[in-house]
Amino acid sequence: MERRAPSCPNSICGHDRAWPSSIVIERHHHTDRLSTMSSTVRTHLYLICACLFSLSACSTLGGARKTAQTKMVRAQQTIPEEKLLDVDIVIFTGDAISEKRARKEGTNPEVRKAENHFIPHHLKNTLEQSGHWGMVRVTPVPSDAAEVLVRGEIIESNGEHLEVKLSVSDASGRVWLEKRYHASATGGDYLGTTAGEKDAFQGLYNAVSNDMARLLQGLSPDQIQTLRTVSNLRFAGNFAPQVFGDYLQENKGSFTVKRLPADNDTMMARILQIRERQYMLEDVINQYYEDFYNKMWVPYEGWRSANLTERLALAQQKRSALLREAAGAMLIALAILGEVSDVHDSGALTATMVILGGQVFLSGVNISKQAQMHYETLAELSESFGSEMKSAVMEFEGKKYELTGSAEEQYKRWRELLRQIYYAETGFSAAETSDKAEPK
Repeated sequence: MERRAPSCPNSICGHDRAWPSSIVIERHHHTDRLSTMSSTVRTHLYLICACLFSLSACSTLGGARKTAQTKMVRAQQTIPEEKLLDVDIVIFTGDAISEKRARKEGTNPEVRKAENHFIPHHLKNTLEQSGHWGMVRVTPVPSDAAEVLVRGEIIESNGEHLEVKLSVSDASGRVWLEKRYHASATGGDYLGTTAGEKDAFQGLYNAVSNDMARLLQGLSPDQIQTLRTVSNLRFAGNFAPQVFGDYLQENKGSFTVKRLPADNDTMMARILQIRERQYMLEDVINQYYEDFYNKMWVPYEGWRSANLTERLALAQQKRSALLREAAGAMLIALAILGEVSDVHDSGALTATMVILGGQVFLSGVNISKQAQMHYETLAELSESFGSEMKSAVMEFEGKKYELTGSAEEQYKRWRELLRQIYYAETGFSAAETSDKAEPK
C-alpha cells in the first residue's frame, strides 16, 4: 500500500501530494541530524563563552599573588639609652637604570631615582616605630664610624613587586646580615596606607626591622657598650689619627679596642663635641629628606597603584588573547567536524570577544594616563631633589657657616669645615693626616 506524506501546513502547497517512502525517511533522518548537530554546536559555543567569562573573572585586577604581611615585633618596654645603638641608613645606590631595563621591569629611571631616597626613609620610620634603636638617620654618604650601618639597593620595584638587597654591619666591621627581601602587593594593599606608618609593602619593611631587632637582642650589654666605644674611636681616629690612630686594632676589616682614652681626656671630649655638630647637620638633612618623602607620598602611591593595575590589565589582555585563539581553533574544529557552515551562533561569541577586548583596551588607556600623570609629578620631584636643598646655616661656638649645594655636597663640606676647625684648635695640619683621616 502506498504511503502518503502529510499535507503541507496551512495549505501552502495547495494540494496533498504523495511522497516516496525513501524520500520521507531520508528527510526525517536529515532533519534529526541537523537538530542534533545544531544542539551540540550550541552547547560547545556556550562552553566557549563560559570559558571567556571564566577567564575574565579569574584575571581581574586583584589577581596578583598575595604575600602574607609580616607583623612588626616591637620592643616590649622602653630600652635604657645606654643599651641602644644608633643606625645610619645610606641613600640606596646602584647603577643608573637604562630605559630598556626600566621598561622590562615596569618602571622608569626617574621613579627609580626617587625611590632610592623614599625607601631608606620609610625604613627609618619603621625602625623608629619598633622601639629597638636609638637615633635612626638617613645619610647621603656612608660613615665607617656608624654604630650600625645599613646599605641597600633596589632590585625590582614596579608597584606589584618590591625586592631590595640589604647589608647591615656595625662599627667593629662585623656584618650582621646580607639578604634580599621580596614582597608582592595587590590593589587592596594600597587601601589605608599612611605616610610614615604603613606602606603597601609594609610587610617587607617589618621583616627587615624584625631581623635587625633579633640580631640586636643577641648582643649582651657589654657588647653594645663596646660597639659604642669602637664607633667613637673610629670617628676620633679619622679626625686625629696622630692621637687616636693606635687605639684600635684592625684585622681584615675587623676592629677591636687596644686601649681607651682617659675619662678626662680633653681631646677626646673635643672630638665628641665635633661629632655632635655633625649630627646636627644630619638632622637638618633628615628634615630635608622627610619633606621630600612627604611630597612624594601621594604621587608615588598613585603611580605604584596605577602601574600595578596596568600590569595586571596587560597580563589579563594577554590571557584573553590566548583564549580567543583557543576559541577560534575550537570553532574551526567544530565547523569541520560538524559541517555547520550554516550555523550562526558563532556571531554571539565573536561579539562577546570584541566587547571584552574593547573594555580591556579602553581601561588600559585610562590607566596609562593615570600612571603617566603620577610619573610626571615624580619626575619633577626627583629632578628638583638633587639641586634644591636650601642652604643650611650651621653654628659652631658663635661662628656661623653657610652650606650650599645638594645634601651630599653640604654634608661633605660640613665635615671638612669641622676638620679645619679641629686643626686650627689643636695645631695639627691637614698635611699631617693620612688618607685614612677622611671618613668613608
